Amino acid sequence: MRRNRSIVRQAEEEGGQQIDLTPMLDVVFIMLIFFIVTASFIKEAGIDVKRPVADTLESIKNQKIFIAISEENDIWIDKQQVKPVSVKGVIERMRAESKGAVVIQADAASFAETFALIYDAARDAGVPPEQIHVATLEE
Repeated sequence: MRRNRSIVRQAEEEGGQQIDLTPMLDVVFIMLIFFIVTASFIKEAGIDVKRPVADTLESIKNQKIFIAISEENDIWIDKQQVKPVSVKGVIERMRAESKGAVVIQADAASFAETFALIYDAARDAGVPPEQIHVATLEE
């Protein structure tokens, strides 16, 4: 009988020495929420483009609308392929949602005609010429 009592006491003592992980989990979840809320999400056009090389390079802030032209002259806006006829409408809709610069990411092998079509559609959609930019790589 004495032996059983000592085992019970030992179990009670060990139980009192356990670490409570609840506050640590609370802190981890609060940090997770903080990082999700404060993270800046990068907008992408939807495809990888081999951008042309340029001598001069300038960083643009307030980039809201990204348009990509693939090697096959396909137009991608907001991760969706868009037909050339509907580019102006998509730019108008995105411009109404959020004002900002238009960045055209043209593949080095794409046609200038496709670039001109997108540039004209952006101007027709009401984007000022100084807010239409071409994405390039630094030489």
